[in-house]
Amino acid sequence: MVAAWRGWREMRGSGRQGGSMSAAAAANASLGNLTDEEAGDDESWESVLKLVLKTLALVTIISSAVFGNLLVVTSVIRHHKLRITTNYFIVSLALADTLVALFAMTFNASVTISGRWLFNQTVCDFWNSCDVLFSTASIMHLCCISVDRYYAIIKPLEYPTKITGRTVAIMLACAWISSGLISFIPIFMGWYTTDEHLGYKLDHPDECIFVVNKPYAIVSSSVSFWIPCCIMLFTYWRIYVEATRQEKMLCKSQMGPAGMLCRNSTDLPNVHAPPHRNSHGDDPESGQSTPTKRTINKMKREHKAAKTLGIIMGAFILCWLPFFLWYVSVTMCGDACPCPDLVVDLLFWIGYLNSSLNPVIYAYFNREFRQAFKETLQAIFCSCAGCED
Repeated sequence: MVAAWRGWREMRGSGRQGGSMSAAAAANASLGNLTDEEAGDDESWESVLKLVLKTLALVTIISSAVFGNLLVVTSVIRHHKLRITTNYFIVSLALADTLVALFAMTFNASVTISGRWLFNQTVCDFWNSCDVLFSTASIMHLCCISVDRYYAIIKPLEYPTKITGRTVAIMLACAWISSGLISFIPIFMGWYTTDEHLGYKLDHPDECIFVVNKPYAIVSSSVSFWIPCCIMLFTYWRIYVEATRQEKMLCKSQMGPAGMLCRNSTDLPNVHAPPHRNSHGDDPESGQSTPTKRTINKMKREHKAAKTLGIIMGAFILCWLPFFLWYVSVTMCGDACPCPDLVVDLLFWIGYLNSSLNPVIYAYFNREFRQAFKETLQAIFCSCAGCED
């Protein structure tokens, strides 16, 4: 989900050195022709098999990202109980991941499969800009979600007044605008790279090589990854501490079988749903030493939602941390930090894979999303098959 921050490897032809062969050498070469042809056929089939497997893998990742994230958007639109504050961020995140698949993965896949850039320099700049824009927007959305969960659990009484519809709109606008400021503007203005590379682009319009200067590398990686990650780690650490404290309080307040259940598991059947629209701050007794049943259920719903979103954040960091470590190191030390092309390809596509993971996480950890997905898929299949209710 991050921009193509690398120089695509050059296509180098193998030169032939002239020279005469002795008769013996010619005879030996003639005797070895059959073996060479057989080896060449084996290599050809192996290359074709690798290309087919690579193409299938990339198409699967792209298709699953588009389908899964559009399923998230459609499910939230169709199901009223999913239209809560936190899910507005999730819908916007799903849109960003869908655009990553359409405008970043597809171009990257074309280069990975064909081994060369198939378009012009304008499309190259557009691709790199979209890649930076949507990847940055994704982590900005995760940062917004962590702030939303922070207020919901750490400051529940302030949540209704702090996280309003207007606040959510402003946060989403800031996420997209800040992403645009470090993508399209510096890339199309040429601020992201060196003067030498700008000259190289003019001389080689059929190549798409994305070389960044150190200031842009520091600023872009900080805005796109490091600063938001620090914010998310801090907020989720505070959420974990507070959730642990609240669970201990709930366990102490519950007696008998309920207390035993609390000690054994906090994943009750009715806590898989995300928090209800008006569940924050509605209960003045939420600060009492003996919470009511309604307050207990509310806390558990919040904890479950925070856990699911924490897993989403963790998946994003695991997918993109290796790439950003490589990106910063190779920018700072240049040729002194070589990295095999295969490893670079894996770093990119492991990151892109994250765009396909979020819908799977929702379906596995959130009961209401899982049910909404089932109903949405049933409606789609019935519509395609022409079945009647």
